[in-house]
Amino acid sequence: MTIVEAYAVCTEIAQREAKNFYYSFRVLPDHKRDAMCAVYAFMRRADDISDEETMPVVERRVVMSAWLGAWREARRSGVSEDPVFVALNDTQKRFAIPDALLEDLVRGTTMDLEESQADVVLVTDTVADKTQTLQVYEDFEGLYRYCYLVASVVGLVCIRIFGYSDPRAEMLAEKTGVAFQLTNILRDVSEDAERGRIYLPMEDLTAGRVEVKQLLQVVRREAETKVVRSLLAQEAARALVYYAAAEELLPLIDKDSRAALWVLVTIYRGLLERIMAKNYDVFSERVSVPTSRKLLILAQGMGMAVRNRMVL
Repeated sequence: MTIVEAYAVCTEIAQREAKNFYYSFRVLPDHKRDAMCAVYAFMRRADDISDEETMPVVERRVVMSAWLGAWREARRSGVSEDPVFVALNDTQKRFAIPDALLEDLVRGTTMDLEESQADVVLVTDTVADKTQTLQVYEDFEGLYRYCYLVASVVGLVCIRIFGYSDPRAEMLAEKTGVAFQLTNILRDVSEDAERGRIYLPMEDLTAGRVEVKQLLQVVRREAETKVVRSLLAQEAARALVYYAAAEELLPLIDKDSRAALWVLVTIYRGLLERIMAKNYDVFSERVSVPTSRKLLILAQGMGMAVRNRMVL
């Protein structure tokens, strides 16, 4: 398989699956867009293995271990029949992306497969004689570490592709990743709870006088949402603080990539704003940014990209 063919496979995966991310890819120069698609395809595969609920958790661990071993061997030998590994290997060479960052990325996606985790407490809930065990983060410090592994690491990889010279960009990318993940957590409260995961810190639930059982009743539409919405408002306020880092990061990124970051931040912050505008009703339906709005943001980003390249 040629490098061109490998990147084409990754691009097809990104077009099909990336949603918000792919809008930002489209305003990048070709070589950077290819690299972002390779990273995304790698990340998507790790997520898919971790989230494959038709497969027992023990089996998912085995599949993940085998897949990770195959990637490590591809890195060591420089040879692979997996197009994602071929493209990613080329991307890592071009943009000096260390293996350690990608190892952290996979570590983040596999956290939910671990039998026990630091910073996580187990809570049981019984409904109709069925008992469910849920994982709940104890405090925001522990949740921050999770956000770092599943989102900030992605940001640290992305800025290596975007290009930067000021070392402050790394901390700002870390915080921007946390803002994105907190937005995802707010949007996916119901979906995550159904999977046995609560990413709202227990310390925040306690401070807001919200019991896990009460939150689950709201998810099942069995209880009034007022108290839970107050809790979500607190988390949204926290996310907005982290979005401020994105504004500082933007001018530190190479000019030919700033539009991509702007598109991504604008879409994600727009999602948070829609959640806020719906008064934190993330229970009746999945909140999203309309495609028409994304296309408008993309058009604005393309205009920004053209202007930035003209002054390079």
